[in-house]
Amino acid sequence: MKGTWMHWMRGIVTVQVRGDQPESFVNRALAGGLELWSIRRTSGGELEFETTVNHFFRMRPYLKRTSCRVHVVGREGLPFWGVKLRRRVFFGVGLLIFLVGMYVLSSLVWSVQVKGNIHISDEEILHAAEAEGIHQLQWSFKLEDPAVLAKRLSARLPDAAWVGVQKRGTSIVISVVESTKPEAKLLLNPRHLIASADAVITEIQADTGRPVVKRNMRVQKGDILISGTIGGETDTQTVVAKGKVRGLVWHEYTIVSPLTEKVKVYTGDSKIKWHLVVGGRALQVSGFGDSPFATFETVQLEEKASWRGLHLPVGRLKETVMEVRLDERVLTKEEAISKGIQQAKADLMTKAGSDAVILAEKLLHEKTENGKVYLKVLLEVEQSIVAEMPLVPTQGE
Repeated sequence: MKGTWMHWMRGIVTVQVRGDQPESFVNRALAGGLELWSIRRTSGGELEFETTVNHFFRMRPYLKRTSCRVHVVGREGLPFWGVKLRRRVFFGVGLLIFLVGMYVLSSLVWSVQVKGNIHISDEEILHAAEAEGIHQLQWSFKLEDPAVLAKRLSARLPDAAWVGVQKRGTSIVISVVESTKPEAKLLLNPRHLIASADAVITEIQADTGRPVVKRNMRVQKGDILISGTIGGETDTQTVVAKGKVRGLVWHEYTIVSPLTEKVKVYTGDSKIKWHLVVGGRALQVSGFGDSPFATFETVQLEEKASWRGLHLPVGRLKETVMEVRLDERVLTKEEAISKGIQQAKADLMTKAGSDAVILAEKLLHEKTENGKVYLKVLLEVEQSIVAEMPLVPTQGE
């Protein structure tokens, strides 16, 4: 027969019998009421069986009568498992702490995410969520049903047409669909569109108002491009002139470009600092002390721990402090000129707008003196030349 679960609870011992009369020993033990089962011969010829711990200690009289000896070759059951656990108490305690820790970590809300909002700020939504108990380090079992939370959040956010709340592991995701509101129209006063600079017209499109100039006409700063006055002499009206006017404008730049420049070089020397990250806090665990470099840059790389697809709020942060030095590089005259012109173009694009197009450049003057190149450059740009001029009603209107 096989050992039952009751035998396992009492402890099962696998025993080998050695001596001249092993069969006699087994027969006498069975006749004496001992529980022996799975009696068999091993490959070495010894007689082997299983018994419980308490029946094992009752074998002594039968061993003396048959001059046999027993050897324990296996132990299993609850008593032996308890002995192993006592020997590995620290392992058992650590396992228990680990299981409890994982339960606690998985029962807390570690992040609250907001998505779908455009005009409603994250701070406003998170403030409303916190009022309903949704925040970091909140016990997830204390939160209401997501449908209830969504309804309450919707009442706290009047500009939201719909709010959804979803639990994803240790994260809460709040989805927001904002109400659609018609854009408020600006109240504009009647106006002309005038030239913002001297230019040659390349394109004109009048949406409202009366175009005064044509393509390829030369205009000066302040000239009217699209008039806000329409109608005849007897039926004159003023409107808000709207439209698009582009023209060729010439910009003159005086540039001073040095023949040397500072270049940042990494020396290859570095120092690494490790931090333990828990929640939003970082605790340094290695690489203590000030930086050994006079000039340096710091690069940080954070690694978050995960368990079964859940991103845990613990991890490590690697901080690499790299030594850098500034070297001086000598430029050729052509390189200095090119660099100066590029800086002028970048400044011009900032002032003229992103839709401006630089069509040509002309170097008017250039000289080298005291380690610098002095330039005068003329840049031809196609850009918007529109400016606004309010219409002042005349007497009698």
